[in-house]
Amino acid sequence: METLTLNVKGMTCMGCVASVKRVLTPIAGVANIDVVLETGKVAIGFDASLAQPDQFREAIRNAGYEVLN
Repeated sequence: METLTLNVKGMTCMGCVASVKRVLTPIAGVANIDVVLETGKVAIGFDASLAQPDQFREAIRNAGYEVLN
């Protein structure tokens, strides 16, 4: 199990947190997601044999947020 922490810009409310979780949850290999609205941090626990970080970045961008790293 690996953990990736992304800095996400544009999240302003708990609805944004829910949106980010909603787009990441269906990705195969994602085990857990922790979003901290105040800091813009999104920590994703995942199985690297099933998912890759670029998938997370793309899903978040497609949801309308900016991924800073």
